[in-house]
Amino acid sequence: MSRIGRQPISVPTSVTVSIEPGVVRVNGPRGELHERLVRDITVEQSDGELVVKRPTDRGEHRALHGLTRSLIFNMVHGVTQGFEKRLAIQGVGYRAALRGDDIQLTVGYSHAVDIKAPDGIEFEVPTPTSIVVKGISKQAVGEIAARIRKVRPPEPYKGKGIRYEGELVQRKVGKRA
Repeated sequence: MSRIGRQPISVPTSVTVSIEPGVVRVNGPRGELHERLVRDITVEQSDGELVVKRPTDRGEHRALHGLTRSLIFNMVHGVTQGFEKRLAIQGVGYRAALRGDDIQLTVGYSHAVDIKAPDGIEFEVPTPTSIVVKGISKQAVGEIAARIRKVRPPEPYKGKGIRYEGELVQRKVGKRA
């Protein structure tokens, strides 16, 4: 009882996909990504589309089916368009600066905090109070953005710190005299 995914993944002509036993490799204009497959889930390629199949309708197979489809879709999207996360810095004297490929954060500590760019990740600092993290892997971009945010997370009383662009921070009322 093989089930086919409801939405096949369309693959642009500039992207090549190779399906090996247990591994899917996606190669595109921005780079190459690969992902291991779960033993029960199968991926087939036909007519410029990828179809993810599961053996049964059990809950665990449905969950793995959706996960696998999302991972492959994100790989195809990453090698064609890429991913980016934007961070905003708030606070008097808080700023970021680009030092080569790395970022230097001045966020209220007695020293500047340096964050090195791993392979496949690029940093941009359009203004001293904003950071853009770019890359082809959605997981790597999100992880580095979270690591930057962790240096000085936004605090609830004055709202100072590093936050994702558009993130709302619940503000607390200070002590009353």
